[in-house]
Amino acid sequence: MGLLKFIAWLATNVIALAAACVIFDGIGFEGSSGWDEVTDNFWSLLFVALIMGIVNSFVAPIIKLLSLPFIIITLGLFLLLINALMLFFTEWLVGLFDIDFYVDGFWNAVGGAIVITIVTWIVGFFIGDTEDA
Repeated sequence: MGLLKFIAWLATNVIALAAACVIFDGIGFEGSSGWDEVTDNFWSLLFVALIMGIVNSFVAPIIKLLSLPFIIITLGLFLLLINALMLFFTEWLVGLFDIDFYVDGFWNAVGGAIVITIVTWIVGFFIGDTEDA
């Protein structure tokens, strides 16, 4: 992975996670809310986005492969549950590094997973394919 591709990947994750933090009160950092939450905790947001990206790159594909029968039976809706669980797993992992990131409740996790997926698609559309970078 080239440097530009890594930066684009990380920036996409940061933008998507920031959107989820701004939209949902149940996702974010302790002590602030809304847009201030994103700007006041930029370095923490960058770290959480990095961990989220690593989890989505390595852990999620394994879980999705093992859950393939459930994904097929539910016509893909089980992917929402998997993505919400990956958000909870990210919360737990960054908690090990004393980052005050939280996901409060299952429905916030599902909503956050949907927002993160949609924003990632949109940003990926504007950034384009970074395979040439």
